[in-house]
Amino acid sequence: MAATHVVLERPGTADEVAAVLAQGRVTRPVGGRTKLDWGAVGAPAEVELSTERLDALVEHNEGDLTAVLQAGVKLRHAQEAFAHVGQRLALDPPDPGDRTTIGGLIASGDSGPLRHRYGAIRDLILGVRVALPDGTVARAGSRVIKNVAGYDLAKLMCGALGTLGVICEAIVRLHPKPSQTITVVGYRGDASALTRAARLLAGRPLELEALDVRWEGEDGAVLAQAGGHAAPATAQTVLGLLSAEGLETELHEDDQAVWASQRMRQRCPEGGRAVVRVSFPPAELERVLNVAPSAVARAGAGLAWLTIAPEPEALQSLRVSLAGCACVLLDAPMSLRREVDPWGVQAGPELELMARVKARFDPGCVCNRGRFVGGL
Repeated sequence: MAATHVVLERPGTADEVAAVLAQGRVTRPVGGRTKLDWGAVGAPAEVELSTERLDALVEHNEGDLTAVLQAGVKLRHAQEAFAHVGQRLALDPPDPGDRTTIGGLIASGDSGPLRHRYGAIRDLILGVRVALPDGTVARAGSRVIKNVAGYDLAKLMCGALGTLGVICEAIVRLHPKPSQTITVVGYRGDASALTRAARLLAGRPLELEALDVRWEGEDGAVLAQAGGHAAPATAQTVLGLLSAEGLETELHEDDQAVWASQRMRQRCPEGGRAVVRVSFPPAELERVLNVAPSAVARAGAGLAWLTIAPEPEALQSLRVSLAGCACVLLDAPMSLRREVDPWGVQAGPELELMARVKARFDPGCVCNRGRFVGGL
């Protein structure tokens, strides 16, 4: 059978995006192309819709700490612009090629260590402009942080993998960039000790920028980042607490490389391994570490990225061991993605609700057909 010819479209406005969708062809929205393998394999695309021409920083309201960004803006470029006035979008997802776009970040719901203090993109997005498959363009939200009118639509787009419509523009909340950061790393080859230490730090009013755990079988660490003028004093407090728990400690005043390495552990390493994102109650961190060959965890957020063998049996075993926790396959070889359900969501009220939402926004299954939960 001959390969399906995929038409590449590069619309420059939201109305042009909507016009492409209105043609009813199966469409795959693309930004920086860093997460095209996330979700189910889905149906072959007839149209690839690139957001590369939607690349304007429309507004930067410094006094209100907000910004309006088109979907194709690279996160790195936005951060450079915000940094000129001491601000930032408090998101730091892994990005090996500096290709992450604002639209892709919203669609994937990806995040990094800063999620500990600032939350995910759904906590920082104030509004969206979305092109819908019926050829219309919808707006929701406001540039004013306290105005929550339409806020649910903005949140609905977060993590939907572009299956409800194509994000064309987003209004986001910014934060001051800390004057300095200092990271304390505590080492211990004991999952129970690491869990106790992480929970101890999470329970203290330290206002940490990030609180992570790294686990490699019998070798692990807790990473805590302090920011701002109080960073030196906070770091000393963390050093004392971790030392009292029996961890060997290091202090890093130049900590960028420490966190770059931690973020990259969320992505699929070389050698054909697979990465599973696990959502769990924070109190069950030790349970997650005990079944993980390799893991990165947001200790306070209840999220972990586990690296496993690229085999159906390994994924099934993990889901059985962590019953009650959502285990979503992210990065993996195509051979594994074709054999398993990456989402692992069983039939029930939640899936029925998502199906109704999909039917409301995209009844013809134009956007990323079959990529989302339950083949939506």
